[in-house]
Amino acid sequence: MALNVGVIGTGMIGQDHIRRLTQVLSGVTVVGVSDIDLERAKMAAPEGAQIFETPEALIASQMVDAVVICSWGPAHEAQLLACITAKKPVFCEKPLVTSEAAALKVMQAEEAHGSRLVQVGFMRRFDGDYRRLKAVIDGGTLGAPLMYKSMHRNASVPHDLYTSDMPLNDTLVHDADVSRWLLGDEITGVEVRVPRRSKQGGDLRDPVMVLLHMGSGAIVDVEISVNVAYGYDIRGEVSCETGIAALPNRPATVITDQFGIRQAIPEDWRERFIDAYDQEFREWIVAARQGSATGPSTWDGYAATLVADAALKAANSGAFELIEMCNKPKIYN
Repeated sequence: MALNVGVIGTGMIGQDHIRRLTQVLSGVTVVGVSDIDLERAKMAAPEGAQIFETPEALIASQMVDAVVICSWGPAHEAQLLACITAKKPVFCEKPLVTSEAAALKVMQAEEAHGSRLVQVGFMRRFDGDYRRLKAVIDGGTLGAPLMYKSMHRNASVPHDLYTSDMPLNDTLVHDADVSRWLLGDEITGVEVRVPRRSKQGGDLRDPVMVLLHMGSGAIVDVEISVNVAYGYDIRGEVSCETGIAALPNRPATVITDQFGIRQAIPEDWRERFIDAYDQEFREWIVAARQGSATGPSTWDGYAATLVADAALKAANSGAFELIEMCNKPKIYN
């Protein structure tokens, strides 16, 4: 029996997920759609799906078994709480929420429910290359991880929409989450360094370097550059006691001809992580049909929110900013 899903938010990522759920994956049906722009919702909705005027109506509908949230960040808190109250599994695109207080409310509501209902859209955990890198680290053949370098480069960003805070409160959350996951550790503090600005970035604070201090003593070095011009370039390399392991460049095909040796570069996140997006939804659908959730949790969304807040403080203070987390509820162990 198919999982009947309602999708909230039909912008770029919402439309891509609707395509994925209707054209790529099995065992799922999009039965409802909601967006603040009703005309956009009508255009994005698959044939036969109902258009709901409000997210609350979609969540409450008896025809909806589970919910996919792709609305803008500040709306997530109320929508997540409504899903938990309705006892419906929910996939929430990042950010989980936009404040520590909101994250705690969602976590407390899920804990009161007694089991997990929320999965956060940190898709890198579902990428085959990242999973193989984690298997190397967890296998222990290279010894303990000492340093991890994460590089996040965009060809460009819309200067009328992308602000100087966004590398730290929007882009960084992926690097922070995958670092915690790869190293099996929590981030205890953050430093931010700002080198000379790229002329490509105009007035943006770009690039930035972020140091994430892990509980074990390992350090993660994150480079975020959002106007490199040449493409979407995601890299990662872990230095361990007796060796290193690195992600391959994607796509992996290497061309050799009269012009030299070269590889293509993905244009954007959809091309680089298309398989990871598909896989995260496959796993979510299986769990949601059982009335639960797996994968990145509310706890992981809470941790990412704390890192983003600390990074913004560090960028302004120039100092090491400590991260203090609450006690981890048992449902997230």
